[in-house]
Amino acid sequence: MTAEQPLAGQVALVTGAGRGIGRALAMGFAQAGAHVVCAARTASQIAATAESIRAEGGQAIAITCDVSRLDEVDRMYHTLQRALGGLDLVVLNAGIELEKGTIEASQPQLWTAVLETNLFGPYYCARAAIPHLRRRGGGKIIVVGSGMGHKGVAGSSAYCCSKAGLWMLTRVLAQEVWADGITVNELIPGPVDTHMTQWVAQQGGQPANWESEWFKEPEDVVPLALFMATQPAKGPTAQSFSLMRRDN
Repeated sequence: MTAEQPLAGQVALVTGAGRGIGRALAMGFAQAGAHVVCAARTASQIAATAESIRAEGGQAIAITCDVSRLDEVDRMYHTLQRALGGLDLVVLNAGIELEKGTIEASQPQLWTAVLETNLFGPYYCARAAIPHLRRRGGGKIIVVGSGMGHKGVAGSSAYCCSKAGLWMLTRVLAQEVWADGITVNELIPGPVDTHMTQWVAQQGGQPANWESEWFKEPEDVVPLALFMATQPAKGPTAQSFSLMRRDN
């Protein structure tokens, strides 16, 4: 480990690594020295992320996985263990938002699908990661949450509820694995220019609570993620680190 590569020698799994924040985090962690496992549903996207990392001199492999499928999550961990021999850092980033509208007008199958990816998926991934991290003597789980999970937004009930549940999962899991040297914290990126915020431009404006927000690029999230990934083994846990305004 060096100051330039503080994650050297570590294996980091990033879900949702095919685009947006996940891709930026995968690239950033690789530049910091980690051997990155890029995971997502779309094989072509994670293959492109892994290839970009290798083209810059980093180390990466791509594993296709739908985190809402328990069997695929188990297969992913089996594959990375066989390929890389262990795991030190997990970034639970994969997430979706399928519709916007009132609860009354919502489609139950879409509402449920959001929770399956945004809440059940991280649960599956975190649960399966624990034995791997424990065998390494500890590690870190970074959960990519949302300010919408702390303060609801009308018209986004599924997303808000999934992220609120994820924040509670973060806190409970942190208590359960503290003795194993595993820390679990939430990263709130705030507004980021990704495919999930394209609806803002389509609506010709931005939500009122974004008025004085930093509307950032995915790469702008990397420094905070690296800060969290490089904290001491018995460092902060069950905490929420945010790039949003305090009142959001």
